[in-house]
Formats: sequence, C-alpha cells, structure tokens
Amino acid sequence: MEREGRRRRRSYTPEYKAEVVRLCLSGEKSVAAVARELELPPTAVRSWVVQVETDAGVRDGLTASEREELVRLRKENRVLREERDILKRATAFFARETR
Repeated sequence: MEREGRRRRRSYTPEYKAEVVRLCLSGEKSVAAVARELELPPTAVRSWVVQVETDAGVRDGLTASEREELVRLRKENRVLREERDILKRATAFFARETR
C-alpha cells in the first residue's frame, strides 16, 4: 500500500538518461541547471553522470556491469544461505527421528 503524500518513484529510459548526461557533460550548463530545466531531481542526474564517468574509467568505483554482477552474486549468496539453513534443519530433524 502506498502512503499518502509519498511520491511515486519515476523511471527513465536509458536513452533519456544518456541524453541528460550528454547535456551535462557538454559543459554548456551545470548539472543543477540541466536538472532544474528538465524538472529532474539533481541527485539523480548527478548519479547518472557519475556512473557514466565511472564506466568510462574517468572515476574510480564500480562500473554498471560490476554493480549488476554484485547484485546478482548477493542474491545468489542469500539463496544459498537459505538453502543451507534448510538443509541444516532437515539434518537435525532426521537425526532426532533415527534415534
């Protein structure tokens, strides 16, 4: 359920983000000016610019593909831990049953 007064999160296409980043990196306007002009949250525009610079090797940090892999591996790790815990409980259950 959505709370009253809470804004829905907007999503943007990769093409739109790329165009916004291109405007920011062209040097004609600041990130804040571009965000204001397009009625976008400045923090979102800044994060898009940082990600593009990271992917290009201009900044340190995780590239988009590395970030995706990290998310995938964390999810896989969580599932494996859950499976391990289930197997531990099943082993303990069957060990009690055989006594």
